[in-house]
Amino acid sequence: MNTRPILILPGIHDSGPTHWQSLWLRQHPQMRRVEQRDWDHPHCGEWVAALEDAVRASGPDTVLVAHSLACLQLAHWAAATACRIHAAMLVAVPDPDGPAFPKEATGFSNPPMQRFAFPSLVIASSDDPYGGLPQARRCAPAWGSELVEIGAAGHINAASGLGDWPWGLAQLQTLAR
Repeated sequence: MNTRPILILPGIHDSGPTHWQSLWLRQHPQMRRVEQRDWDHPHCGEWVAALEDAVRASGPDTVLVAHSLACLQLAHWAAATACRIHAAMLVAVPDPDGPAFPKEATGFSNPPMQRFAFPSLVIASSDDPYGGLPQARRCAPAWGSELVEIGAAGHINAASGLGDWPWGLAQLQTLAR
């Protein structure tokens, strides 16, 4: 695995023990989870501030790996920060206006649709109940991200049966180079 620092950004409720993000964290010591004060009632401003602090501590060689709600966190952060990072991987971008978007998540609507100042990859599933391909196809071009559609993989989480998701890890390794 690459030696760059990698920050893992879980979505709402954090990533459980069988989620690929948690499995990666156990297997790769250079990865760190960006902790949130409240995983169950996320507020975008608070989450963005936590990400800003984590990136400042981690440095400009950092790679971000966001899942679900954290993709919106990352977009809001990218529009406001002066920090530099190496790259970002955004997995399962949710639609904040969609019917399945969690009501307890506040401030994440209207994610900035401006080009990121770093290379990025958006990975999307065709049957993601929280956003899927329509949302990914809106966001990826606006962010300047490469879009990879992986077929029917649900929300690309533990329930998707991915285990430690070696394909996703290979994508991250390529992006981190």
